[in-house]
Amino acid sequence: MTDKSLLPEKEVLRLEAMMEFERKYSEYDYICGIDEVGRGPLAGPVVAAAVILPKDSYYKYLNDSKKVTEKRRNKLYDEITTEAVSYGIGLVSPDIIDDINILQATYVAMKKAIDALSIRPQMILVDAVHIPDIGIPQVGIVKGDAKSISIAAASIVAKVYRDRLMTEYDALYPEYKFAKNKGYGTKEHMQALHEIGMSPIHRKSFVHI
Repeated sequence: MTDKSLLPEKEVLRLEAMMEFERKYSEYDYICGIDEVGRGPLAGPVVAAAVILPKDSYYKYLNDSKKVTEKRRNKLYDEITTEAVSYGIGLVSPDIIDDINILQATYVAMKKAIDALSIRPQMILVDAVHIPDIGIPQVGIVKGDAKSISIAAASIVAKVYRDRLMTEYDALYPEYKFAKNKGYGTKEHMQALHEIGMSPIHRKSFVHI
């Protein structure tokens, strides 16, 4: 977390614009942002993160994980996971994705992330979707990872966690270059699939070769 007084005015204004929903629901002490990563890849789990930030948190350059460099994502991940009131990770394996479909698997991952929190949130801000059957008030925000600091924090945590996991898988299955492509269907990934077939972490329902 960065002392607000040390930030450029432009960055303060940007972050404060991203606090619109946190301030709208400021009567709640524990607002949780939730986001997922990994809905589109051909391999690996779908991962969700739930993050409860301290109120009025200023994390320099915090934004949608897709708009942040890898180096900055890693720095933000360390700051967020160290300083969050609580955070939780939920993941669903490729075989479960194949069994129940990616949308349902995403909901399961999000519920697991909520269950992993040490504090039960009073309000949930989630990127775009509505999580069924959680018994907690929630607001789905379209492109929420660019509009809410809580969702942006969750997007960073989920992205870095999954990227590191896929790098670990790369050591087990180096032919697919998972450290580089994170399971997405790049040209060299597809070439490996055609030449040697699927690994144990590929999603059978996603791969058509």
